[in-house]
Amino acid sequence: MYFNRAIIIGNLTRDPEMKALPSGISVTTFSIATNRVWKDKEGKQQESTDYHNVVVFGRQAETVAKYLKKGSLALVEGRMQTRSWDAQDGSKKYRTEIVADRIQFGPKSAGNSSFAQKPEATEAKQGNIKEEIDTIQYPDDEINPDDIPF
Repeated sequence: MYFNRAIIIGNLTRDPEMKALPSGISVTTFSIATNRVWKDKEGKQQESTDYHNVVVFGRQAETVAKYLKKGSLALVEGRMQTRSWDAQDGSKKYRTEIVADRIQFGPKSAGNSSFAQKPEATEAKQGNIKEEIDTIQYPDDEINPDDIPF
């Protein structure tokens, strides 16, 4: 059995570029940066960034090109693929990319929101209306792991 699946969450490093295949199918390409933070042997915090090429086809390609831009947060699920071709200088070129099956957009930042806020929300931010906070009441009973059915 073989399994080829990639799932990443990161920020776009450039605006998506949409093109069309000769068959008329839309293709959008972009890249995503993912960060990794860890502590080295001395306990010093280290950070590294990886860059991933992504390609998406069809209707989803059109949606990505329309709504995502450089800096947008996105979750990408798909399969890894490496393509090769002969360059004009005669050398062999390779490109590894994620062929996306599913892309989920991250939240819009507050400053870039194109949707108008509800007047109540604006007034609550300004302190004109007392903002109600819903709280979840958790039971005080202890949970017995033997009672969990799975």
